[in-house]
Amino acid sequence: MFNSKRLSLARQRRRLTAKGLAELTGLSAMTITRLEKGENQPDSETVMRLESALGFPREFFYADDPEDLDTDAVSFRSLSKMSAKERDAAVSAGSLGLQLGDWVEARFSLPAPDLLDLSYETDAEAAARSLRQYWGLGEKPIGNAIGLLETRGVRLFSLSENTKTVDAFSFWRDGRPYIFLNNFKTSEHSIFDSVHELGHLVMHKHGGPRGQSRAAEREANAFASAFLMPANDVRARMPRFINTNVVIKAKARWRVSAMAMAYRLHSLGLLSEWQYKSICIELGKRGFRTGEPGGIERETSVVWKKVLSQLWHERTSKNEIARSLHLPLDELEGLIWGLAGSVPPSPAIGARHLNAI
Repeated sequence: MFNSKRLSLARQRRRLTAKGLAELTGLSAMTITRLEKGENQPDSETVMRLESALGFPREFFYADDPEDLDTDAVSFRSLSKMSAKERDAAVSAGSLGLQLGDWVEARFSLPAPDLLDLSYETDAEAAARSLRQYWGLGEKPIGNAIGLLETRGVRLFSLSENTKTVDAFSFWRDGRPYIFLNNFKTSEHSIFDSVHELGHLVMHKHGGPRGQSRAAEREANAFASAFLMPANDVRARMPRFINTNVVIKAKARWRVSAMAMAYRLHSLGLLSEWQYKSICIELGKRGFRTGEPGGIERETSVVWKKVLSQLWHERTSKNEIARSLHLPLDELEGLIWGLAGSVPPSPAIGARHLNAI
């Protein structure tokens, strides 16, 4: 049977309305609506039109129901700035990510989740210290945030959303934590986003302060700031007089944006309100408000690199993975874009157990 839910998912991934899809297929908007409601079964020609317009293979529309994300349990950044199309596209990417994740989990033994439940903690600084202590990180800067999260069992995917209004989102599913990152942002931005989502996962595991999304976002921001830039380390390393050049130099140590570094210094009382505003103005003039001049190299996934290397070694290509999942190649690549990095075949990898990453 033609799966109406999969038609809706494909349309949302392409950021189309029913009217927009109707125009591309030459069908009426009413026909599209009835198909998505499961009121009609399409004939072969109609399916061919949908397949051509959406770029999804025919098999995709005849597979089992896709897993719907519980949008109430998903922590979105910049939710208030997102359009309905952007939100639906991101959520549908999450559904496809779960399908890919299940495919990988069935073939590889990935690291088990090892996060604390800090939902009782109302102090983000204390929560960040607790998790750092639990993971034995001390006060040192995080050399590879994405790699750290993966070793602790977080499942990471990318979002191929070329828009500034979609940052990242996270959720728990079957006892596993998931993070989806928009890797079109700067490397520093992506690192902060990943730890921001970690804050949601540990502090808002049971839904967070419902009805207080702004409060939850502030907590996650404070958590990320404290986790990436531990107070004791920052205070010990900062000179008595801090100017813009000091901030730019310091950001490289903690692998954060210049603006995030300045904010952290201000929140720790190392910059007065006047100094903070003056430095932010100067940073803006130097291009740090819209980008990160001289930024760090983008972090890549250890898990995805090892998974893909093993699959390449077994002569399993991305096209074959996409076919087995009934996905367009661009959707598969979008879920790992910017995370896998360069993946040469590696005959040395002979095991499917990736716990020791």
